[in-house]
Amino acid sequence: MIRFASIGSGSEGNGLVAECGATRVMIDCGFGVKDTANRLARIGIEPESLSAILVTHEHADHIGGVPAFAARYEIPVWLTFGTLAIVSESFAGMERIYAFDSHDRFAIGDLEILPFPVPHDAREPVQYVVSDGAKRLGVLTDLGTTTRHVEASLSGCDALVLECNHDLDLLAAGDYPAALKRRIASRLGHLCNEGAALLLDALDNSHLTHIIAAHLSRENNRPELARNALAGALRCTPDWIGIADQAYGFNWREI
Repeated sequence: MIRFASIGSGSEGNGLVAECGATRVMIDCGFGVKDTANRLARIGIEPESLSAILVTHEHADHIGGVPAFAARYEIPVWLTFGTLAIVSESFAGMERIYAFDSHDRFAIGDLEILPFPVPHDAREPVQYVVSDGAKRLGVLTDLGTTTRHVEASLSGCDALVLECNHDLDLLAAGDYPAALKRRIASRLGHLCNEGAALLLDALDNSHLTHIIAAHLSRENNRPELARNALAGALRCTPDWIGIADQAYGFNWREI
């Protein structure tokens, strides 16, 4: 059995915890040390109990809190060679910093970690499938478009945390500078509601028991818009779609 929860999801910081037995990993940490500890406490987790932190890429809302938090609680960190090349100074002198290629799979305790590359404006960005050998949790945020490899990696998952960053109409009508709008909507930016729905429609969802829309923009999206888009792809009612929000993430779910 895998259970998983988010401590916050959005441009101000991200963190997701997945556990199986005595193994507990956190994917990304974009919050300060005290804030992260407080957010973990809300879901009943002591920082010292984390087996590892997995990093997706070098943007601050995903890696900003990792060096200080990992150092404070002596937690191993896993990240791609490309990401480490960008942030190596932040981890200077720290032990148990493990780099991997974006196609490498590896094990941490009772969990198998399957990273896969994604199109995003970072050095070597990845997202993850976490498995206990029977069940599979897919986590996918921070990509501008889908690929066949992304879809192959996520097909057959039992649970998905899926980026629904923005609504195209809200982004176009919003106050962001034109250059930022282009970056967000680009093939190396963030996935819109419609893009997430198209990706979801391309997957084998026959095992899917949980789906959570994540990394929603406060300015350029609305939870009901994300829910409606994903519900349309799954042909289910919108209330079946979960939301990971910035302040509280979402509480424990299990597969």
